[in-house]
Amino acid sequence: MDKTSLARDGATGALCEFVAALRFEDLPPALVDRTEDLFLDWVASALAGKGGHPVPLFERYAAAMGPAQGRCAILTNRRTTSAHFAALVNGAASHLVEQDDLHNSSVLHPATVVFPAVFAAAQDLGKSGSEMLVAAVAGYEAGVRIGEFLGRSHYRIFHTTGTVGTLAAAAGVARLLGQDARTLAHTLGSAGTQASGLWEFLREAADSKQLHTGQAAANGLLAAYLAQDGLTGAHGVLEGRQGMAAGMSSDADPSRLGDRLGQRWATLETSFKFHASCRHTHPAADALLHLMRTEGITHGDIAAIRARVHRAAIDVLGNVDEPSTVHQAKFSMGAVLGLIAVHGRAGLEEFRDHALSDSAVAGIRRRTTMVLDDEVDRAYPARWLGRVEVDTRDGRRLAAAIDSPKGDPDNTLSRPELETKLRRLAAFSGAATPAQIDAWIPRLWNLRHARDLSDFMPEES
Repeated sequence: MDKTSLARDGATGALCEFVAALRFEDLPPALVDRTEDLFLDWVASALAGKGGHPVPLFERYAAAMGPAQGRCAILTNRRTTSAHFAALVNGAASHLVEQDDLHNSSVLHPATVVFPAVFAAAQDLGKSGSEMLVAAVAGYEAGVRIGEFLGRSHYRIFHTTGTVGTLAAAAGVARLLGQDARTLAHTLGSAGTQASGLWEFLREAADSKQLHTGQAAANGLLAAYLAQDGLTGAHGVLEGRQGMAAGMSSDADPSRLGDRLGQRWATLETSFKFHASCRHTHPAADALLHLMRTEGITHGDIAAIRARVHRAAIDVLGNVDEPSTVHQAKFSMGAVLGLIAVHGRAGLEEFRDHALSDSAVAGIRRRTTMVLDDEVDRAYPARWLGRVEVDTRDGRRLAAAIDSPKGDPDNTLSRPELETKLRRLAAFSGAATPAQIDAWIPRLWNLRHARDLSDFMPEES
């Protein structure tokens, strides 16, 4: 396949050309800043996964099947291994506590698949911080557009972060390897044929979500490394007659693949997660918080809650009626709103201590329903609107609306807030001491100046 044939591949070819040509000098200063923000936020989520089931299973697998040591760091246990196994474990760990970022319109969690892959590859290849930042942007920009291309229908059955995440990770590592557009097309072909992740796990409280992200990161890296060595992949893996769109979508839109490449920086559109739960719960959680504060009511005043939501929220959150695990509770609208109503927060500690055992939280959960709202559904996925109605025990009906949940680009987390989040998540798991985090933060904010990432971990106390 030559450059001419790539041009015939339309939007996929244009995306490959863009990723292959991307340079650090092409990135606006605000984009560099935001990518450092996203990396620090990802580190926080990865550290928070330490010790949490099933992350130790991935660590043991890496220890048994990978090298005893290597050039690449596993953030949860400070051990080193090969790039493949570092990407696997870090990818699994960083999606565990549901605090990693989300891009709204693609419904993709980019950080948990892109950063494990490009961080591992950068350590393996001796690349600089600025080179890794370019690779991360490449992964975000490609992943978002592929997620938008596959559309809303894909997300009903497939966990987009597992499927599209494989290609996002592959694109990032391909950029780090300096692949030309032709080789990158092979990389995406091999990544796409490995793309997987089904939502059925949620019904049974299975652990597959960590496998989705760990494998997406590792398989994306695998695809890029093999293509670099000559393995070919189908360059029609996205748009072809038997490609991903044909098998995994009913509303695919090829025009989204090349949407304003180099002009629209999708990385800047990425949202941080404030609550420690599925992002579909966040708009309603923020709306309920607002309502309770402005109306001066407590959980004891609440007779019923109706969360007015988009269809995808019902498709995903409707799988859980009565959560049996903390992770399932994070995908229960009633459990999340119960924590908000009773404890004023839906953070890691609240889920751990109250989500399954607090009778008041359970009471709110059972009195919460989701209702499809046409306005909310039409806005989704570009905007995630929060709409709640509350019936009070004294007969009132109250309502609140939130258009930009906390963490969205126009209601974002500041750097001090991100630092606080990092400290909180590291303390939650015991992954690093406050002194270690304090010493590490300046290095994270100066990632672009790092000559290499070989020793980019908090120092041992």
